Amino acid sequence: MKYDFLLKDLQSNLTQKAIGTDKGLAKIGDGVVNLIYSVAKSLYLTNTSHSKVGIRTGKKVSKTILAEALKDANMKIFSRTRADAHDYADTVEAIVAYVWLNDNMSIKLMIDFLVDNLKGNLNNRTEEIHNARVAFTKLLNHIKQFLPES
Repeated sequence: MKYDFLLKDLQSNLTQKAIGTDKGLAKIGDGVVNLIYSVAKSLYLTNTSHSKVGIRTGKKVSKTILAEALKDANMKIFSRTRADAHDYADTVEAIVAYVWLNDNMSIKLMIDFLVDNLKGNLNNRTEEIHNARVAFTKLLNHIKQFLPES
């Protein structure tokens, strides 16, 4: 099903900042980001533990991971001026929602992308933060092709 009708109001003023600062997109993206990370982490842990039982995690992504990934991907331009970590995290969530609603990347493709880019021991919180940050940075760099230029 197409969801791009939810973005019609943005089409008249389609800018990087309009996408990244849209509170409605951030709210939708919050659920999408947490879903894709939770499933990706579950798949990664199941695959790396060689367990016969699937490992399921309901892990939410911290604002620090998302904020640092946005900075590492050089995408702060999408956020509001004088943004803090919470604003940057909202920006990532809005961008992910925009790309998904436009049918540029499916939930499955985003999950697979994260699984392919996760590394290390995700049971160690310090390692998880670093590796999740790297994986989200790579996802954002991939997503850039679906976003308007400055």
